[in-house]
Amino acid sequence: MSALPERRLLSLDIEGQRLDGELCLPSGAKGLVLFVHGSGSGRLSPRNQRVASYFHGRGLGTLLFDLLSAEEQAIDELTRELRFDIPLLTARLLGVIDWLAATPTLAPLRLGLFGASTGAASALKAAALRGTRVAALVSRGGRTDLAGEALPAVTAPTLLIVGGEDRVVRTLNRQSGALLRCPHELAVVPGATHLFEEPGALEQVARLAADWFERYLSEAAA
Repeated sequence: MSALPERRLLSLDIEGQRLDGELCLPSGAKGLVLFVHGSGSGRLSPRNQRVASYFHGRGLGTLLFDLLSAEEQAIDELTRELRFDIPLLTARLLGVIDWLAATPTLAPLRLGLFGASTGAASALKAAALRGTRVAALVSRGGRTDLAGEALPAVTAPTLLIVGGEDRVVRTLNRQSGALLRCPHELAVVPGATHLFEEPGALEQVARLAADWFERYLSEAAA
């Protein structure tokens, strides 16, 4: 039986807020995937935890990080406004990316971003601003349209995963894909809706994403 991944709880001061995260590194990790949550989700989301666990089994490290403080999350639950504040979420994400780059034990790991819903827009904007520091990006049911003018500046190979029954977001992702200049693909999970709650749908997402990250985070891709 393979060893369980090393787990480390983090609390970082980013943009004047204390933000919590969980870092998990399997032995000999092929790369590190930073989860970018959106639309009220966070590091404790069962969906995110399931996908992260699958990544560990594929030899990928993960960092699940809340881009809102506990106080901000409480406000957002009432107003639902901060989850759509893409500039705020992007600034927080850039802070985490820069912290990783400045941490000697983590900086050598090639970095992937896994963005969901509105978090995908922040992931795309951050990837555009940090260039080659981001080696790969996957969007799950992402509001990629909210990345706006940043889309043509993204250089990281990007996979857009959408549900076959999530028609509005599927259309938005097709439109976003037309603006990307980096290597990119659109993957449609048949029969899945926005949250991929159908039997087997989230497992398909995890497999597609892990395949993409393994392809672009491996040493051979460096």
